[in-house]
Amino acid sequence: MPKDAPLLPYGRQSISPADISAVCSVLKSDYLTTGPKVAEFEASLCSFTGAKHAVAVNSGTSALDIAVASLGLPEGSEIITSPFTFVASANAILYNGCKPVFADIEPRTFNIDPKEIEGKITGKTRAILYVDYAGQPCKIEKIRQVAKKHRLMLIEDAAHALGAEYKGRKTGTFADLTCFSFHPVKHITTGEGGAVLTNSDTLASKLRMLRNHGIDKAPSQREGYLYDMKLLGRNYRITDFQCALGISQMKKLPVFLKRRRELAEKYNKALSEMPQVQLPAVLPHAKHAYHLYTVLLPAEIRDRVYHLMRGRGIGVNVHYIPIYRFSYYRKFGIKPSEYPVTEEVFSRILTLPLYPAMSGGDVLKVVKSLKESLKEAEG
Repeated sequence: MPKDAPLLPYGRQSISPADISAVCSVLKSDYLTTGPKVAEFEASLCSFTGAKHAVAVNSGTSALDIAVASLGLPEGSEIITSPFTFVASANAILYNGCKPVFADIEPRTFNIDPKEIEGKITGKTRAILYVDYAGQPCKIEKIRQVAKKHRLMLIEDAAHALGAEYKGRKTGTFADLTCFSFHPVKHITTGEGGAVLTNSDTLASKLRMLRNHGIDKAPSQREGYLYDMKLLGRNYRITDFQCALGISQMKKLPVFLKRRRELAEKYNKALSEMPQVQLPAVLPHAKHAYHLYTVLLPAEIRDRVYHLMRGRGIGVNVHYIPIYRFSYYRKFGIKPSEYPVTEEVFSRILTLPLYPAMSGGDVLKVVKSLKESLKEAEG
């Protein structure tokens, strides 16, 4: 492959002329931020998920941050979460003076293991922040049972799972707070962006203040210049032109989800004949949203296959490096040996390209590259 030839990426946005028109319309309007499109986008998220409130912010990380902040937990409180996710999940806990406590994952779904959660609970535990890895919901009923038993709050990191379903219900209403991301590789995009969904009026009110410096009234709600700052908030406001893009994207979300599932099925069929490749598992009660399509390979050749495929123009990736392996987190003295499932999955996992604009031919190209790379790596 020529050195300047583009990689087939593992994920990318799908932007249409209608999306561009929607953004341009707002750029010509009176409101670029804190205007009517923010509320309209939030309403579209509520309509799709069934949640009572949605609070849109400027990134998925911001969503996680204010979700934790809204709980008002004492400093030093422990929040149990997964180590097999992007660092933002655990970072949001640290931002708020709390301690992330990792629980190992399940070997089939790579989601946090409810049995491992139970074993990590102490007198300081105040919440569980669970992650719907790759777009498959966790075992939510079991996690909710643990939370109820120990009186813990629940935050669902559903950055991968917009449109996923658990026992016929869409993600967005299972936890006390549910966080979504609208980064370009996600199911819909606002460029950068995120949202927190909740059915609690009290939490929704706090979330709206926390995204806007802790101020109790948005500009449109003020009479004159008077307002009050009630919480130590951030400036996490999202713009109207981003929300206009989000509104346009939401209209196409069902089509995007359908295409992701079709592509996953094509992969499943094409890869089922390769004994070295373990396909992603989908539990009977779940409807996978396929933000990522991941396979497991023999650990001794995973890295070799990764480099060979990228050399062939296929932008494979690895999701994720366990959080406790990063330099910043090593100071907490976490031992990788305490997370055997996470360690094994990390040594074997490979993310294959998957996004709505991919063609069937692209899937065949990826499969052909994987087959050739496996043969060469094993050679």
